[in-house]
Amino acid sequence: MWLIMKVREASYTRLCSAKNILTVNGKFPGPTIYATKGETIIVDVYNKGNENVTIHWHGVTMPRYPWTDGPEYITQCPIQPGSKFTQKIILSTEEGTLWWHAHREWWKNDVNAVRDEGLATGGDPDPSDALLINGQPGDLYPCSKSDTFKLTVDHGKTYLLRIINTALQEALFFSIAKHKMTVVGTDGSYTKPLTRDFITIFPGQTYDVLLEANQHPDHYYMAAITYSVAPKYQDFYDNTTTTAIVQYSGYYTPSSPPSFPLLPAYNDTNASVQVMAGLRSLADALHPCNVPLSTSTNLIYTVSVNSYPCVNNSCAGANGTRFSSSINNISLIPLQLTYYKLTIITSAVFMEINFLAIHH
Repeated sequence: MWLIMKVREASYTRLCSAKNILTVNGKFPGPTIYATKGETIIVDVYNKGNENVTIHWHGVTMPRYPWTDGPEYITQCPIQPGSKFTQKIILSTEEGTLWWHAHREWWKNDVNAVRDEGLATGGDPDPSDALLINGQPGDLYPCSKSDTFKLTVDHGKTYLLRIINTALQEALFFSIAKHKMTVVGTDGSYTKPLTRDFITIFPGQTYDVLLEANQHPDHYYMAAITYSVAPKYQDFYDNTTTTAIVQYSGYYTPSSPPSFPLLPAYNDTNASVQVMAGLRSLADALHPCNVPLSTSTNLIYTVSVNSYPCVNNSCAGANGTRFSSSINNISLIPLQLTYYKLTIITSAVFMEINFLAIHH
């Protein structure tokens, strides 16, 4: 398969104001690609915008060919304005739903300015002004109701929903009023069916979900909110609610407003892990689960967000510190160290802390 992606700016209006955003082939969200297991996709990416860009192919294993996977300055150089880059995407064992991206929420301000302010101040970037479902904020935001995304269904039919969390950093609770969802796949792999009233989907994660249209013909909200243990008043995250509508076909007078789904409390940690803890692999002849029964080496990786000292406690993080992420207390190891055969001294000393354990 050979595809062309043209990345350029276009003006879009959300939340009562217009701004320029990057689009692919004139679309926001971008075009859907349908492919088969084992297929190779060649993509010519033309950067017609004003900033460096890359296209990341999330969840694709890219066996022996990571050079066009997308992370700039990690596996490839960015695509400069006015340039073209050809990416080779090798689909091997993947099934179900994957995604290519940048991330999608909605800031009224310029996203580059939001990023730069966060880096300059050492604090969290400002939270987005709206969450989106298929590019639309939904009924609960200003100037948005007329464009709310609507999914039309026929009573008695079953639909496959490909649900992707494209948000930058928010985990989301998602539910559909008066309807159960059956998860049959996640992150490019099929799973044993798991039926739930809601799902928790983390940034970058995908779910393949079966929706049975078995309710009385009407309009029903689907909705998503952010899961976070941080109190709402601290304004660390987008605490708004995005909605879309499942509307049954036929002639009837819909309820106004539509039925709203029951969602967990925004800080319900036990609810946040229910789906992932309940998923099981197919473990059949076509999907073997050949995990080792014994190990020779144990490796521990601790991924964290840390507070680092800041001159005169002048940064915007907690107690005047600056935020920085790390793996095993290491925030960055430049690739040049390996090239020049250099080493750095690191420390893996951690505070004692209680973690939520999930057993699979």
